[in-house]
Amino acid sequence: MTQQIRALVVDDSLAMRRSLMYALQRLGSWLHTDEAQDGAEGLKKLTLGRYDLVLTDINMPLMDGLKLIRHIRQTDAYRTVPIVVITTESAVEDRERAMALGASAYLVKPVQSKVVQDTVKSLLRLE
Repeated sequence: MTQQIRALVVDDSLAMRRSLMYALQRLGSWLHTDEAQDGAEGLKKLTLGRYDLVLTDINMPLMDGLKLIRHIRQTDAYRTVPIVVITTESAVEDRERAMALGASAYLVKPVQSKVVQDTVKSLLRLE
């Protein structure tokens, strides 16, 4: 794979960000990760850079993941970028809200690295 992919991992848990970034980096050296500790920081990074994939939690301070998804989908440059929600919220209503706002996939914590990797490979059409 020669194309460089940039992923933004947005989660208020440092341990979760590290775990997700490690899982993504194991896909290959062509995938570069960046991180944000909440939706507000994530949105700022999205306006300053170019990302091909966003992984976000829902429950975060300042701006939650649902508001982040809404902002991302309202930005022309990111209208079709895959967004993976990774959250503790397991209720069907939460999944439906996230997907209705434009999430591409919805995973419930705790989530195994392989599930994250398989989801990302599928969304980026790497298989």
